[in-house]
Amino acid sequence: MKILKVNGMRCGHCKAAVEEAAAKIPGVSNPVVDLDAKELRYEESAPVDETALRQAIFDIGFDPQ
Repeated sequence: MKILKVNGMRCGHCKAAVEEAAAKIPGVSNPVVDLDAKELRYEESAPVDETALRQAIFDIGFDPQ
C-alpha cells in the first residue's frame, strides 16, 4: 500500500473527489482517503506515475505532499 499526504480535504465531497481523481491514474487501484489522517491510500496494479497523480490531485484544488 502506498500513502500520499493530501492537505485541504475536509468533507465527504473532498474525499470522493480525490478518490475519483486518483482512480483515473493508470496503475492506481482501490484509492481510499482517510480524512482524519489527511491521506490517500492506494494499491499499485502497475507502476504509477506519481507526478501525474500529484498533478491530478492539485488540479482539483488540493495540496498533495
